[in-house]
Amino acid sequence: MSDLTLVRDAGLGSGALDVAVAHALLQRVSRGEAPSTLRLHRSGPTVAFGRLDALRPGFADAAAAARGRGFEPVLRAPGGRAAAYHDASVVLELAVADPDPVTGVQERFADLGEAMAGALRALGVDARVGEVPGEFCPGPHSVNAGGRTKLVGTAQRIVRGGFLFAASVVVREPEPVRAVLVDVYAALGLEWDPRTAGAVADTVPEATAGAVEEALAAAFGARHTLVPGALDADTLAAARARLDRHVVPS
Repeated sequence: MSDLTLVRDAGLGSGALDVAVAHALLQRVSRGEAPSTLRLHRSGPTVAFGRLDALRPGFADAAAAARGRGFEPVLRAPGGRAAAYHDASVVLELAVADPDPVTGVQERFADLGEAMAGALRALGVDARVGEVPGEFCPGPHSVNAGGRTKLVGTAQRIVRGGFLFAASVVVREPEPVRAVLVDVYAALGLEWDPRTAGAVADTVPEATAGAVEEALAAAFGARHTLVPGALDADTLAAARARLDRHVVPS
């Protein structure tokens, strides 16, 4: 099995800095400056917008709506539409060196989505891979509970020499996530069904973010040799240097 550095942390106190770290990791890993890395962390209330969201005429209003609900609006590197998470969620970012990252993109979505679904099934969730009709940030490789509510959104970013796979899992307290997405999607002019936004604890009430982190680490540990690590000074410096690419001006 290949080695994978595992970084677990409580977030950096800024949603924008957290997504900038993911981008910096991708760049450093793809250039051979850092090992392939799996980061599991939590962040404060954040709405991560995709680049297509930023092109919509309602984007400024959507960012203001996020702030009005106490969520920090940020621009993430991977694609997709707006997704929201908070400190009762787990964010996963996998940066991997790959000489041909374009080949097998869809297969990678399916494979890694199934890995995440398997982790949630180990906790007792009826987790499946597939789009729930009317879900936010729709995609065929979302992870859902029983085909009814979306629990995990997944996205990728491809660069020469590597890829970034990113996902967020709402573990508890879905109500603030649902409420902010209602306002954000209305401002963006995008339709979705708020009933599709759920949390792991909806079906496994005792679930905690810590338990989900452990399950995700175990799922990836079955595929790789996990090597404990930490965010190094060079990665943090690279993230701060590109922070303005992820901050949404107020």
